[in-house]
Amino acid sequence: MHQIVTKQMDSTRRWWVLSVVVAAQFMFGVDAFVVNVAIPTIAVDLRATPAQIESVIAIYLIAYATLVVAGGRLGDIHGTKNVFLAGVAGFTLTSLWCALAQSGPELIIARLAQGATAALMVPQVLATLHVLFTDESRSRAFAIYGIVLGLAGAAGFMLGGLLVTIDLAHAGWRSVFFVNVPFGLVIIVAAVRIMPSVPRRAGTRLDVAGSFVLFAGLLCLIGPLLFGHDAGWAPWLWGVMAIGVAILAAFLRLEHAVARRGGMPLIDLTLLSDAAFLRGLGAALFFFLANLSFYLIMTLFMQNGLKIPPLAASSAFVPLALAFVVASRHSGVRARHRGTKVLIEGCALQIAGLAVLAFLAVATDAPTPPMLALTMIIFGYGQGLVMAPLSGAVLSTVNPVAAGSASGMYGTTIQIGNAAGVAAIGALYFAIESMHSSRAAFFVALASFATLITICVAFLTWMRRAHARS
Repeated sequence: MHQIVTKQMDSTRRWWVLSVVVAAQFMFGVDAFVVNVAIPTIAVDLRATPAQIESVIAIYLIAYATLVVAGGRLGDIHGTKNVFLAGVAGFTLTSLWCALAQSGPELIIARLAQGATAALMVPQVLATLHVLFTDESRSRAFAIYGIVLGLAGAAGFMLGGLLVTIDLAHAGWRSVFFVNVPFGLVIIVAAVRIMPSVPRRAGTRLDVAGSFVLFAGLLCLIGPLLFGHDAGWAPWLWGVMAIGVAILAAFLRLEHAVARRGGMPLIDLTLLSDAAFLRGLGAALFFFLANLSFYLIMTLFMQNGLKIPPLAASSAFVPLALAFVVASRHSGVRARHRGTKVLIEGCALQIAGLAVLAFLAVATDAPTPPMLALTMIIFGYGQGLVMAPLSGAVLSTVNPVAAGSASGMYGTTIQIGNAAGVAAIGALYFAIESMHSSRAAFFVALASFATLITICVAFLTWMRRAHARS
């Protein structure tokens, strides 16, 4: 299959294909951030309760994280182009549904559907990159992917504020969802014209039972992490999480049973014997545990602890985002010459940035937004060095036939990391803040980030050893 796709691609055309799939990734990334900016306006207009507003964000993440492995597997079965087109079309239609929602519950259901369609679309992006770029251009392609990730976050914040403020066509908050419709249609037309078709794998079908079991297990595991703080971390939440772990253990046994019967498991079981891939997933998990949670803690410390106004606090992240984009561009060249060493160097820079932030908080009674912005550049540059080539490094040993399944597993891992990091470190911050002070909570959170990134380095080093043996 890989040879068929490669033969269809000339050198120029595959870069056009890259531009199409990363445009979809950009749309997905912008949507994740743009909604956060519009949440206060949505709450007022739909008279939504606080729980409903939280669910608008959380249900999207849950749907995506629990279904992305199935989306990746569908790409293996039906071909990345077909599933990508279905995902983009679904994401476009559900975005329109979100824009037209008339109540909080309806918007929650629409966001659930939007997350599910994103789970079809996004795994095909990494799978396409993995299949089309196997030569020296691979690191450059993944660097472009990393740049898009950085730009999507910054564009989401800016676009959300702009659309809500100018109230385009009197659409208010609805414009943050309407904007996906024309972009989605353009991506569909371009994908139909230039993406290569991959033959369907004959005699294969989706492991439906495995999909439901994985959905239930991850829902039990992730759901309490997202809503635990609001529920006061009641004992029953831990019971639900334990049930989730048990279901996931049963899922692996089910997958082996499907394989013994001659079926096609939801995940490619050969991936479980790929030591480098599994260690790479471990590195990704700990890296993303310290990803979104860092932005949450910085926002809480600046606005609640230092009493910095929201607009000024948001502007402090702009230099970080720019540093991330620059680093993503540099990481492609560096990864080509230094391999996974550039990831370790990026982690070291992140830890250095955290140390400088801690020193600034000690040396200055009230750090200003410009001071914090300049300091966070170090962290942002290090993060960009890691995030751009990390996915390529983790997927580098995967057989192209299993690219969709591996991409889905990677996507699930990073979403679990993001959700768990926000929940766990956020809860730790609030607990210490209530007992001591916001400054003490900030120091403990920074120490937690440094610890998680250090563990990521250990997994990256372990992954390099597995690469050396293979």
